[in-house]
Amino acid sequence: MRFHMIRGAPDPVAPFSHAVEVGGWVFVTGQMPFSGTANTSPYPRGIEAQTRQVMENLKRVLAGCKLALKDVVAARIFLTHFERDYERMNAVYADYFAPGRRPARTCVGVTALARGARVEIDLIARRGGRSAGAERRVRTASRRGARSRRRSPAGGAKNR
Repeated sequence: MRFHMIRGAPDPVAPFSHAVEVGGWVFVTGQMPFSGTANTSPYPRGIEAQTRQVMENLKRVLAGCKLALKDVVAARIFLTHFERDYERMNAVYADYFAPGRRPARTCVGVTALARGARVEIDLIARRGGRSAGAERRVRTASRRGARSRRRSPAGGAKNR
């Protein structure tokens, strides 16, 4: 398990890591729309600007983990003014993911977010194509198959 603190990403507002990685999965902590690295940096005005800033902060954390938005498999979005901000947030969010390659997503309305933000987004990303466990299972199955092929009679003929 690896705990990532990314240089250049906004400082956490509480005791947590920017991301935690286990078995090829990278869980990126929800990012706030801080415009600088200090967690006292001002937020941009409006939901569109805040969403854009959150996505840029997420990209910075992903890059620090040597990942990109193309590696994201799931996102959770939290909005404090759900009815008012949902459509405008979606318009910005959609620009960050290619059509046909958008992650699974949940979006919920909440009563408040840290430091008065209007939006927070967290991500789950996947490193490479397979988990370490899946790779071990494939290698083990391949070795077992190779051993059994060596032991079986040539051409699959039955023993008589």
